Amino acid sequence: MMKKNSISKNIKDQDSEKKSIQYQIPLNQDPKKIEKELGEFLNKKFGGNVKIITPSVLPKRDPTSGKPAAKGRKQFINFNIKPEELISYLDQYVVKQTKAKSILSTKICTHFNRIRYSQTTNEGMSKITGNIKSNILMFGPTGIGKTYLIKLIAKKIGVPFVKADATKFSETGYVGGDVEDLIRDLVKEANDDIKLAECGIVYIDEIDKIASSPNVIGSQVSKTGVQRALLKPMEETDVDLKVPHDPVSMMQELEAYQRTGKRSKRSVNTANILFIVSGAFTELSDVVKRRLSKQNIGFGSKLLKIQNSDELLKQTKAQDLVKFGFESEFIGRLPVRCILDTLTEKDLYSILKMPNNPVILSKRLDFNAYGIQIVFTDNALKTLAKRAFKENTGARGLVSVVEEALLDFEEKLPSHNISKFTITEDVLNDPKTHLDDLLSNENSLKWNQLYEQAFLHHKNYILKYIKENWKILSIRHGLTLSEVRCNMVALYFCNHVMEIEDAVKRIKTFHDSVKEIEVEVSKSYDFNINFEEDAIDFIIEQFINHDATNEEILSKIYDNFYDGFNLIREKTGKSRFFISKAALTDHETYLNNLIRKEIT
Repeated sequence: MMKKNSISKNIKDQDSEKKSIQYQIPLNQDPKKIEKELGEFLNKKFGGNVKIITPSVLPKRDPTSGKPAAKGRKQFINFNIKPEELISYLDQYVVKQTKAKSILSTKICTHFNRIRYSQTTNEGMSKITGNIKSNILMFGPTGIGKTYLIKLIAKKIGVPFVKADATKFSETGYVGGDVEDLIRDLVKEANDDIKLAECGIVYIDEIDKIASSPNVIGSQVSKTGVQRALLKPMEETDVDLKVPHDPVSMMQELEAYQRTGKRSKRSVNTANILFIVSGAFTELSDVVKRRLSKQNIGFGSKLLKIQNSDELLKQTKAQDLVKFGFESEFIGRLPVRCILDTLTEKDLYSILKMPNNPVILSKRLDFNAYGIQIVFTDNALKTLAKRAFKENTGARGLVSVVEEALLDFEEKLPSHNISKFTITEDVLNDPKTHLDDLLSNENSLKWNQLYEQAFLHHKNYILKYIKENWKILSIRHGLTLSEVRCNMVALYFCNHVMEIEDAVKRIKTFHDSVKEIEVEVSKSYDFNINFEEDAIDFIIEQFINHDATNEEILSKIYDNFYDGFNLIREKTGKSRFFISKAALTDHETYLNNLIRKEIT
């Protein structure tokens, strides 16, 4: 076994004559002096066949994994989304909440663009003493879509994102370690890329549950402890990735020490990690109301008009949140406040009508798993929205009413030869009668006609939506959405369970396949073809309607056009040809006309 300060030598044959020797310089001597002496000795002994490789030219290794460090890895986040672009994205998924979408989009985009600016210019936040982060406090009734909004934003911007409920922290008393676990989870989400994790988002829901009450003694202490445990991470601190008393963490550290001989410390700085917290704050409006009422006592004061909870929450001040049970230091680290509006029955209907709403898409997927296509009529959606509104749980009530309404159909239909099913208002109001009628197969023609009508109505609605957003979708996916292609996207969306964005991506994939066919023809047959736009659309339809493959299209092109194109090339030298839809549907007429024009 080699001593720590000994000189180790590793000789490796590079060819029959030349060798390279690696030396580890003793720690207690001047490396440059020893390097010079060794160089002179080796030059006399071996001439120019032996060279010294110093640590400066050896590949650097990660202290924990022992693997060579990645070369040229960018330390900058790739973020250039503008607020209006993010708002436009959220509009595809979330109804109402105009103010909330504006605040969230603006502050989150600004936060990450500031990080990018600071990292790329070496200016900005790192130069400002007492940098203030735009941590966000969201409040609004339960089931209103707070978590859904944040998940959508995290998905769009593509930074590491972790979510936790504040209630799990309060169950174990003082839980500073658990708060730090959120930061460690960010590193996992970033695939162990610490620099990327340091630009992540931590979202904590049900934050109102850790508000303490001055009138209660006991468990409230733990709630205050959670608030204090969050103070440093919400501002700036270094969180050690090693977890105390964690066997796995200890084994990893031991392995790294055996490999490198050094103890490493990996930590995450939270200066650029954005914290978003949310809660229902059901009793906060009472606190605001008491404050406003107190201000209006006395001669000459104006009587306080009765206001609903939403109007009262919009007048919330820091002192109300402190009165509610939060530490002033905790509230001070949440400078941005975002209030979501209560959903009406009309809003719930609008949610169900949105193409990308997860409630209807999820239920379509449930039936599609059994090979059953379902479609909802407008009146059915209005009925479901009315029932959900009575639940008084916001958008969350939509899931329960849809599940309850369709449970019997989901149980019975998979066992029968039924592939299409229309959910109407009558079906929802009298499910047993309509289920029996559907299973009897006596009125199958009526049910089929009903499905075709509802499907066409739904497809036209989706087509209208795509036409209204065609410009945004075209730019986002690099595909010109003509009238024909808008119709393709609408039809593909209605026949497959997916979001509008994914349907556009699928059509773009088919479009790219057509371009690949053009390239393949050039490589294989030594002449160039260009499909005109109507021909491209025609081939895309073959991909959609007949599950055609690139190989099948190539084979068809060869069989129908190669001899004619080859004849023209031999006679005229022309090797570039344009193919229209008419040429694809009637290649003989196309080639006869082309040969007559080019040769005779």
